Amino acid sequence: MAPLKVIGAGVSRSGTNSLKSALNILGYKTHHMREMLQRDLNPGLFIEAYNNPEKPVDWSELYGDYDAGVECPTFCFIDRLVEYFPDAKVILTKRDPDDWYKSVLNTICKYENQISNDEHQDYAVLNEKLFRTVWLDGILLDWKKFHEQAELAKDRYEAHNKHVMETVPAERLLVLDLREGITWDKLCAFLEKPVPSEPFPFLMTTKEFVEQDIPKMLEIMKKKEDQASNNKSALSDDSAVGLSSAP
Repeated sequence: MAPLKVIGAGVSRSGTNSLKSALNILGYKTHHMREMLQRDLNPGLFIEAYNNPEKPVDWSELYGDYDAGVECPTFCFIDRLVEYFPDAKVILTKRDPDDWYKSVLNTICKYENQISNDEHQDYAVLNEKLFRTVWLDGILLDWKKFHEQAELAKDRYEAHNKHVMETVPAERLLVLDLREGITWDKLCAFLEKPVPSEPFPFLMTTKEFVEQDIPKMLEIMKKKEDQASNNKSALSDDSAVGLSSAP
């Protein structure tokens, strides 16, 4: 287990995919919601931590071998993570609230709707519950009403960013505003890392999310579903064999 060295405070769809890729290029191993889906990273424990804010949490154990965390669920635990990892640096990615709202509406909300309508739901249950608990139903608002509550969503988004900027010590915080541009120079100076020769990775536009990411995530869930179903069948077969051979 490694302590978190970098904590991403930015809300989903504020440049978090690009930040994750950039941190990985710089040598970090970065926790992200996609990692939760791909690697079965105990989403239930994050839900428990969110629902029981007074209960002590071993965050090092929860993050395992990751030394950086961005996106959901990390940004939902900013206060606790900043206190638990006093040497970690905090990076807040942010963008124009109107652009952010439109991006969420046209990406995450579409993804959530497809998950709800997909017949292969068993594997998605905990990860979906995590996402809705700590993000859409928790720190922001009910995702089903997201399209009806634009101003409330934007107000909460800006309140989150303001809270981070007011509570995280200035020497530990880097604010990266998409409106001003994100560059290697800013990030590497803050993290005291050499600037890579490759271009900064700007990833996951709305078009890319809808056309590439949603199908990919649904495919991952289906594979996990099929794997779980096969495991259950194997256990049932073993039990049946055991019963038939019993004296």
